[in-house]
Amino acid sequence: MSKFYITTAIIYTNGPPHSGFAFELIQADVLARYRRLLGDDTFFLTGTDEHGSTVVKAAEKAGVEPQIFVDKIAKQVQELIRILNISNDDFIRTSDQKRHWPTAMKIWQLIEQNGDLSKKKYKGLYCVGHESFIKKTDLVNGVCPLHQTEPEEIEEENYFFKLSKYKKEIKRKIESDELKIVPETRKTEILNLIEDAEDVSFSRSRSVLKWGIPVPNDPEQTQYVWTDALTNYLSALGYADNDARFKKYWPADVHLIGKDILRFHALYFPAMLMSTGLELPKAIYVHGFITIEGQKMSKTVGNVIDPLELIKKYGTDVVRYFLLREIPSGEDGDFSYKKLEERYNGDLANGLGNLTQRVVTLIDTKLNGELIYKYSLVEKEVKKKTEYIFKEYIKNIDNFALHEALGRVWELIGYGDKYMDEKAPWKAIKHDEAEFLKIMNNALYILYNVAWMLVPFLPETADNIFNAMGADRDVKSLDDYKFKVQKTAGLFPRLQ
Repeated sequence: MSKFYITTAIIYTNGPPHSGFAFELIQADVLARYRRLLGDDTFFLTGTDEHGSTVVKAAEKAGVEPQIFVDKIAKQVQELIRILNISNDDFIRTSDQKRHWPTAMKIWQLIEQNGDLSKKKYKGLYCVGHESFIKKTDLVNGVCPLHQTEPEEIEEENYFFKLSKYKKEIKRKIESDELKIVPETRKTEILNLIEDAEDVSFSRSRSVLKWGIPVPNDPEQTQYVWTDALTNYLSALGYADNDARFKKYWPADVHLIGKDILRFHALYFPAMLMSTGLELPKAIYVHGFITIEGQKMSKTVGNVIDPLELIKKYGTDVVRYFLLREIPSGEDGDFSYKKLEERYNGDLANGLGNLTQRVVTLIDTKLNGELIYKYSLVEKEVKKKTEYIFKEYIKNIDNFALHEALGRVWELIGYGDKYMDEKAPWKAIKHDEAEFLKIMNNALYILYNVAWMLVPFLPETADNIFNAMGADRDVKSLDDYKFKVQKTAGLFPRLQ
């Protein structure tokens, strides 16, 4: 059994979570559930990033203290996690002074002891949405193209981290895939960024930002929000306390992040780890944005779609399916209610729901609800097709092409429907009961494999299919297994 440590980026608490973060949670959940199916000792972390000036401004606008504000948002995030059926093992908050702060302090001190911090005055353009300084050349018509806001010109004395000291070694590790960046386009992007990498601001003056972790031994400075936030992947494992979990799970096997924070995870964080002598993560999977009419969904811009409202209207697995199937895993994808409802009726109701209903109903009505399964009766062609699709499905997941993996599942569903149409078991039973049993045996084989392939993606739906088939997920061998089907009203009633 291997260990597998996967993290999402921790969501920024300047407002309620939107569907973009829901997408990231679901993707990470698929990978975690998949690795558990393989038997790996899996640890799945998510959480909230709660410091910084954007949070302070949002709290002021709401008329409450920052801690009260982030407490409310953190509860909303945890509720979203529950409703999305996310299987995370832990939830970390950066305002947690017992669990998180000691690690952030320790990492700072180690970097400082290594001579990688220096204090100097700095003047630059600060994007509050990014919570970082940006270059004038990054602006479009004087505003940040991502957040559509004009940056503030700031001059203050900060600590700077010697990022340039580590960029050549980071470049080597990324080029060799020792630190693997997926997809390849993001690998190219970060390699281009590394060339121009300079030392970066590592703190803010406490006179302008008190809401954050104080710099050790310098009460006039606050740790830069990204300095603090990136260490959550260590603090959740108890790094500061030399916890056994840290020894067991570090380094992370996958950091799953959005493309807008690639440089922080593929450049800043590796440099921080090198400075402290810690191992680098093995891989960074980068997803794109959910766009609305071509524009990134953003709390700053204000064009967000509330995932809780989506789930309330369509259901958890419908939302999971749409985001995972419609949005390419490593690219941008556009959201629309029309596309969602087309996917629902076409793929879920007419596809998966119809195949399940056909198989279960025939066994229920023609065999009194029972069929003793025989692996020897499965046709060679059916086995060959199913095994091929399963192998491609595994390859897709391993390459972080989750949308393609789901496409493979629906390829098998389509094959099952075609098989039923061609074999016409409702006709066969009238003149050849043995042939009917063989056909239904094959149909169960296909549907059973469909259900297992859906476990990481649509866990509730997979359970419903197993229950409808009367299948025990823990059974060691299906040969001579008696399936006792259960009548179902239908997995996905058509939308009108």
